[in-house]
Amino acid sequence: MPELTITIIALSTITANPKNPSAKFYNLSMPELPEVEVTCQGLRKHLLGRTVENIWYSGLPLRTVFDIDRIRDDLEQKKLVAVSRRAKYLQLHFDHEALLVIHLGMTGNLGIFEQDTPRKKHDHLEWRFADGTLLRFNDSRRFGSITHVPAETVASLEKTLYRTTGPEPFSEIFNGAYLQRLARNRTVAVKQLIMTNQVVAGVGNIYANESLFRAGIRPARRIATISPSRWQGLATCIREVLSEAIACGGSTISDFVNASRETGYFQVNFRVYGRQGQPCTVCRTTIEKQMIGGRASYYCPVCQK
Repeated sequence: MPELTITIIALSTITANPKNPSAKFYNLSMPELPEVEVTCQGLRKHLLGRTVENIWYSGLPLRTVFDIDRIRDDLEQKKLVAVSRRAKYLQLHFDHEALLVIHLGMTGNLGIFEQDTPRKKHDHLEWRFADGTLLRFNDSRRFGSITHVPAETVASLEKTLYRTTGPEPFSEIFNGAYLQRLARNRTVAVKQLIMTNQVVAGVGNIYANESLFRAGIRPARRIATISPSRWQGLATCIREVLSEAIACGGSTISDFVNASRETGYFQVNFRVYGRQGQPCTVCRTTIEKQMIGGRASYYCPVCQK
């Protein structure tokens, strides 16, 4: 198998196993949207066009219940034709239009291995492709989920699996007018609104903090006080921050590294997240921290109104 040459990594970072250099992991720890997207891009580069020969399952339960015999019957001898992302889910598309939807949970990872590589503890699913390539799902806490979506039910996914999931932040519908409309008759803080999955898909704590700083809006600000122009500015900043994080490979805040022993580096661009007590990069005022909805919120009291 050719060496992986992925240079964009994430908090979900791609990592090499020093005891098994041929194994390359796409490892997400509490992933946010950029980390899932980076993982999606990595898998897409190395698995498209491969045919599933057989599927192995450990038999231990994951967060969702699935019928492994039905998955085998539907997906074995089928070709993987696309890998996509919806919110924080990975979607594996096959040539007969069925999907396998994967959420890695807190400790799940997907690893690509050469054939005959011994399985590890906590390996729960393995897809063996016709050329001998192995894709394995490892999850020590088993909080990840596997959802089999037959071809005839794919069209209804938005009404079933994603029924409580809002639009993608890169979609046309996501703009200032959309956010302002959802803010009507609500009294929550703006940070809570943009972290609500039903409002927008995949904006977690790190990127909510950074987006609000760029937009000049304090995280605790009540949404009823925000003007239309501020809403539009916030929508733009959310897209910019997520785009930059994807380009940087996400935010490595754990000790994961990729196959080249490199880490994702968006965290070096953090302007407020995790910087309590440090000077603001713009005005040098001390960054403050506040708990909002049970999550740590960082802000500059001068730059953010």
